[in-house]
This record gives sequence, structure tokens and C-alpha cells, in this order.
Amino acid sequence: MRVSVFGLGYVGCVSAACLASMGHEVIGVDVNPVKVDLVNDGKAPVVEERIGELIDEVVRTGALRATGDVREAIMGSEVSLVCVGTPSEPNGSLCTTYLERVTEQIGAALAERGGRGGRGGRQTVVFRSTMLPGTCLNLLVPILEKSTGGTAGVDFSVAVNPEFLREGTSVRDFFDPPKTVIGELDPASGDAVAALYQGLPGEVFRVPVQTAEAVKYADNAFHGLKIGFANELGAVCQALGVDSHQVMDVFLADRKLNISPAYLRPGFAFGGSCLPKDLRSLVHAAQRADVSVPILSHVLASNADHLQRAVDMVERTGKRRVGLFGLSFKPGTDDLRESPLVELAERLFGKGYDIKIYDANVSLSRLLGANREYIENRLPHLAQLLADSVDEVLEHAEVCLVGTRDPAVLSSLPHEDGPLIVDLIRLPDAEARRAEPRYMGLAW
Repeated sequence: MRVSVFGLGYVGCVSAACLASMGHEVIGVDVNPVKVDLVNDGKAPVVEERIGELIDEVVRTGALRATGDVREAIMGSEVSLVCVGTPSEPNGSLCTTYLERVTEQIGAALAERGGRGGRGGRQTVVFRSTMLPGTCLNLLVPILEKSTGGTAGVDFSVAVNPEFLREGTSVRDFFDPPKTVIGELDPASGDAVAALYQGLPGEVFRVPVQTAEAVKYADNAFHGLKIGFANELGAVCQALGVDSHQVMDVFLADRKLNISPAYLRPGFAFGGSCLPKDLRSLVHAAQRADVSVPILSHVLASNADHLQRAVDMVERTGKRRVGLFGLSFKPGTDDLRESPLVELAERLFGKGYDIKIYDANVSLSRLLGANREYIENRLPHLAQLLADSVDEVLEHAEVCLVGTRDPAVLSSLPHEDGPLIVDLIRLPDAEARRAEPRYMGLAW
């Protein structure tokens, strides 16, 4: 394919050289004439493993050249990758100045050629720069449409293709990606991007544009969180006289719960007899040792905020009769200690809501020991709130919060008539329900 790459920094330079080595005909574009001259001389404008040899090779074969002329690049390509920087503004917001500028320039060049791409197809504009969800469709596509006088998905294609290149190993990462993500405006847009990377390993995800934009932030936020977690835990271990690397060796060996998909699906708040207690103990130990652990010390606060989101959703409905399905802290148990559902019921009851609760595993007459003591202290009016059946809750409620996957509950939830559904667990049919006006997902 004939490809133009806008921006010859790390991402653009590596993308251009690697695509050229795969057999594509690539034109690199940059406003900095020094970078353009370096590439045309077969030299890399960035310091990166293998990039120097790669650029020298593809420039000598004629597969890669560079220019400062946007019009020339658009006229000579059918796919355009936008790899310009998106730095932070002083207040932390995303700077889209360079994105907007290059998008206007691409749009003007497309207008001159009628928006049609090479080989009889329409031009595909692919945004590879990191940008927040909504940037492409709400900011960049309107710029392209205004500049070209055309319509995205009709006169030209648009896609978002985030990169997962690490500085220092970016060439290796390009040829052996962890995944390829294509946010497509329509199937034709996605087809053009998929063709670019044909033959590379790794799973390909073709998703909506906004999803592709968000994936990069999910990745980088988690990477930062992991590093911060490991460093805070290491500082606590050091203060307590423990070898943090031995601890993490054991931690990392657990591929069932720790390094796995476990606990990484958005849902309701956590609770139970272990997680809250152990987090409090660890943070307290850190404080006693004068070790600052801002990540660990805010985990419980974050959890409490997530629980409050459910309360806020109920309040926004303006309804007063509430049904709650689920009470124990996790399925298949009657353990109510530090259950977030008990906390949720307590908050709603304290605000004067008329509540009915159903949990097949919980019966007041069976509660013993710590369970009974906990309920008597936190929710002493539980007996009058418990319902004997799913139907009793549905008949009572104007709003139903679903915090259980009990088959009897799931099979009884109405679709069109009946109470509003506030989904705390992401129901199995949540995707279909999201289009319904009487459905609200907690974090989806």
C-alpha cells in the first residue's frame, strides 16, 4: 500500500520505517526540515534500537522517503497515519493543537483531490496519536468534513489505531505487538488499517472508535498503577525488614488471581472479611513506619466512591421505592461482613428510601455469630426489609438494584415494563438492555 506518516518522532519514525520494511511505499511528513533531511539521508531522527539500520535499508531501496509537503504526501498515498504529539497542557489536559493543525492540512489536501484515494478507493485517515475518547469523532472528524466538504465514511475513511510501542524496544514491539487495535468508523475504514499490518502476530481487535481511544489510556494507567503498587509495597516491605523481591516473586507466580483477568472487570464495590481489613492493616503498618503509600491508602476511599455512584444513580431517578437483589458480599455465601450491598442498603435506608431486599442465601433466622452481630450493628431493621421472593421485590420497587447473578433473579427481570433496573454486576444481557430507557449500568 502507499502510506503517508505524519510526524517523525518515535512513533511516526518507527511506524514509517517498519511499514516500509514490510513492503509498503511510505512517505514520512514532518514540519521539522532537519528530521526530513535526516530520513532522506538514511539516518534516524531518533535514538532507538535497530531504527538506524532499518531506515538506512528502506531509504536505499526507495521504500521510504520524507517531505515537509502535506499535499505531496496526500497525493502520493492512500492511507495516512497521523502520529503527531499530544502533550499535556499546564493544567494536565490533553493538548490537541498539533492534531488539529495536521488534520486541517490533510483535509485541505483531500479537498484538492476530491477526497479520493489511490487505486480507485477513498483515502483513509488513521489517527495513531494518543487521544481521549471522543476526540476523533467530536473534534477531528468535523475538521476533516469541514475542510473537505465531504462526509466521513462516504468520501473518506477514518480510523483510530493506537500504538503500543515502548521506547527502547519499539521496533521489536512493532513486529511482535501485544495486540493490534483498530477503531473503525465503518468496515471499509477498518479493512484498510488491517491490510497495513497483515502478517504480524497478535490478536486483532476491530472495535468502535471511542473504544480504541480508551484502550491506550487503560493500558498506560494500569502500567503506572502496577509500578506504583510494586514500589509502595517494596517500601513497606523494606521498612518491615522483608525482602520485597521475594514477596513479589511469590505474588507473580500466582497466575490464577494475581497476574490474570481476575478482578479486572468493572462491577460493584469490593467487601468481605479480608480485603478491607487487610488493606487497613497494611496502610496502618506503613503509617507507623513513616512510609508514604498514597496508592494503597486511597484504595478504600476509591471503593467507597464507587459504592456512592450506585446511591447517586438511585437518587437521580427521583423514585422512592427501591428493590435490592443480593446482600452477601459475594455469590454463593451468606457472609455479610463488610458487604458493599449491606452498606448500600444502609445508605439508602438512612436517606429514607422504602427498601425491599431479596437474597436467597440470607435469612435472618439463620444468621449466627459474627454475621448476626454485624447486621444488628449496621442494619438493625433488616428483618422488615427482607422479602421472601423475587416477585415480592419486583411488585414493591420502582427502582431495582441488581447485585446478584442468582438465576431466579435474572430470569425474572423485566425488559420493558416494571421497575427501572440499576445493574451493579453487568447482567448477561446488558449489551441488549443498554438500549432500553429503563436500564442503567453502574460503570458501562
